[in-house]
Order: sequence, then structure tokens, then C-alpha cells
Amino acid sequence: MKSPFLWSIMAVLGGIAATLLAAPAPTEILLVTGQDYPGHLWRQTAPAIVELLQKDPRLTVRVVEDPRFLDSAALTNYAAVVLHFMNWEQPSPGPAARENLRRFVECGGGLMLVHFACGAWQDWPEFRDLAGRVWDPKLRPHDARGPFRVEITDPDHPITRGLAPFETDDELYTCLTGDRPIHVLAQARSKVDGKEYPMAFVFAYGRGRVFHTVLGHDVKAVTNSGVPELFRRGCAWAAGLPPVAKAD
Repeated sequence: MKSPFLWSIMAVLGGIAATLLAAPAPTEILLVTGQDYPGHLWRQTAPAIVELLQKDPRLTVRVVEDPRFLDSAALTNYAAVVLHFMNWEQPSPGPAARENLRRFVECGGGLMLVHFACGAWQDWPEFRDLAGRVWDPKLRPHDARGPFRVEITDPDHPITRGLAPFETDDELYTCLTGDRPIHVLAQARSKVDGKEYPMAFVFAYGRGRVFHTVLGHDVKAVTNSGVPELFRRGCAWAAGLPPVAKAD
């Protein structure tokens, strides 16, 4: 006959086991970095992005510092890929990585692009469609770094529902081009030409979801005001999860 103490211990252990079995597995996100324009300090911004994304307890983020990892079959282990690189004056990830990423998203994987990721793969025409909008070096790149207001253009989308307009200090990109239909979630007005430019937008690529934001020049820009919540919600949405309320 087991003692009451032993029964008690077994009950506690059983309860712990049941809790662990009931807890959903974390959603795995892959953040790809390691190359960028010299003015973009990815060694500082990548950890900041990881920290803010993991404020959503459902997300766990792995960082790889070699964009050529995108040709790995392991890509399918992740719910979404975050592109945080631009192959400035370096060869872009080759045909195997391109097709692997394209197929990953088309088949239902999520994709999130941050800041100058819009300038990657200048030698790959399909990236224009996969990213929705890309950097056009023939256009004026951005307003001078400084404060501006980000307006929410769709308050009913799961990513931006309840998210108020916010002030940030960043580069207001004016250099995007593309003809794929996109759904703009947030925009900002240039102090140079008075035009409105998309700061965050979404679209479907095959069965996959793409969230693209040009915000995030440096750590200050990444951690400013409403930016962390926008990034976190956008990543969750791309990964197929319902975005959650503010976690900061």
C-alpha cells in the first residue's frame, strides 16, 4: 500500500505531466540575417527583433546569420521566415535558396520582411512578387532620418485592430515599387513631397501569408512606440496565429 505522501507526490507529478501535454508547442520562427548595407547594424537590430517577437509567448525565434540557409530542407520546420538582410555588394542566395523560399511561402509558410529586406535579391525578378514591393534604386530612397507619424489605414485587420496611430523616429521609405495588389495597413506622409507611403502591408502568396514593413532602421526605430507591437502582431499573423493584444 502506497503512503499518503507517495500518493501526493504522484498526483503532483501527474498534474505536471498533464499540463505539459496540454500546452501547445511553441510556434517556431526563423530570422535570417547576417548581411546588410553598412549603415544597417544587423548585429544590434536582430537581437532586438528577437526579443520583441518573443514577448508573444507562443513564438520562439531561431536566428541564422547566413542567408544561404534558405536553401535548407529545414525551412519547413518553421511556421514563418523573417527576412532581415540585404545582400549589399555580395552575391544573393542562389537559385536553390530562391526556389526553396518561394515554394515554402506558396505552400503555406509565412513570410515577414523588415526594413531593407525589400532591397534583397536585386537579381531575382520573382522577389518583386514575393515581397509585394521592392527597393528601386532609381527612386529617392527615404526622407532624412527623423520623427514622423504612422497612421493605421485599416483598423479592422487582425494585425492592426485596436492599434492606435503612433509616432516613430526612423527612415520614411519612399523607394518601393511593384504592381502586385497589396493591402496597406499603415502609412506615413513624407515631409519632403507630401505623399503617403506604405509602412506596413500584407497579401497572400499562394497559400502563404506575407507581412512586409519598411520600419526598423536601427534599435531605436525597432523599439519605438507602436513598432514592437506591429512587428509582433505581423509575425504572428504571417505564422497563422491570431495576433494578440499588447505584450510590452
